[in-house]
Amino acid sequence: MSTARLCPGCDLPVMPNVALRGQSAYCPRCNTRLYRGGFTRFTGEFAIALACLILFLPAHIYPMITIRLFGQMIPATLPAGTFTLAPEFPAVAFLIFFCSTVAPLLVSLAVMTAQIGLKLQHFKLFKSSMWIIQHLKHWAMYEVFLVSLGISCFKVQDYADIYIGPGLISLVILQILMLLLLTRISPTRYWEAWQPETTHHADELVHHCHSCHLSQGANSHCTRCHSRLHSRLPHSIQKTWAYLISATIFIFPANLFAISIFLNNGKRAEDTIFSGVAHLVKTGMPGIAAIIFIASIVVPVAKILGLAYILLCIQFKRRIHHRFRMRLFRIIQWIGKWSMMDLFVISIMVTLIDRGQILDFTPGPGAVSFGIVVVLTMFAAESLDSRLIWDNYEQRK
Repeated sequence: MSTARLCPGCDLPVMPNVALRGQSAYCPRCNTRLYRGGFTRFTGEFAIALACLILFLPAHIYPMITIRLFGQMIPATLPAGTFTLAPEFPAVAFLIFFCSTVAPLLVSLAVMTAQIGLKLQHFKLFKSSMWIIQHLKHWAMYEVFLVSLGISCFKVQDYADIYIGPGLISLVILQILMLLLLTRISPTRYWEAWQPETTHHADELVHHCHSCHLSQGANSHCTRCHSRLHSRLPHSIQKTWAYLISATIFIFPANLFAISIFLNNGKRAEDTIFSGVAHLVKTGMPGIAAIIFIASIVVPVAKILGLAYILLCIQFKRRIHHRFRMRLFRIIQWIGKWSMMDLFVISIMVTLIDRGQILDFTPGPGAVSFGIVVVLTMFAAESLDSRLIWDNYEQRK
């Protein structure tokens, strides 16, 4: 790139040098990647997306694992838990289904339709595909599901024999391909292929488009994607506070009410998140307990406290530690999806253990509140405009 552009992370006007093959350009102030080096090759991404779609069916149709419980063979497919939970817990079932099936499928399809729209110069198809990639890639959670499957296997190993199915092999390969696809894809490159940035100087730049990442002058709408332009995301602080306060309210019932109910020979055991962690420690699984504790207790609380700290610093115009707050914001964005682990474990356990009064596993009322906390904290991180962190950086003494 030889033209000036505004950093999407902190709004600093920069002039990135031409990136060589395999190199990228980063903002000198907030370390946001401005440009990915190398040549634009979309054919490889198309092939990976196509392979993901091919593997999608066997990963969802064939059993991931099969257990032998009381002489019966019980298979567990990827969507089976969703169907089991749907009658009594439709909101939890929809969230699990969306993160484990809908979002990965839409992202894979969007990569292909984006390239079709690019080739045919179909603007609406191309723009819609890029919107899906940008907003849904964080909701594709195969890696979280695979870790949850491993935890579920540890939990049922005392009650049943476990056999690996072809669905698990397909899912592992699918996750590897999805990870490769998400690390390769760059929305900026796609938009550059649609319409390259024109040459302009740093003092001519006013707006950075949130849809297509084009830096431009004082326009009301983007000259490339026609989206409305804003110097900052409208009502970003208010929306983030609203999501954050709502998540704080729901985190109390999520931790105080039972998240799972386990029946064993007529004995009913209701576990909150914390009591479930304590039970895992007592039964000799401290490693699994640590994973659940971090993902289900530490991560949601840390996201709420971290975002609250960033918001307070913005509103009180703190003039120090801008880079620290930016790193904290990126960590919060990355760890958000790992809170889904407990809900995935519940969906898998519901599928595997369903033998009436002899042995049964069902979600508790805390599962609904916990799902709301996960969604609200992810929305809070997405609604916060990181450039607000840097608005008073130049005034720092």
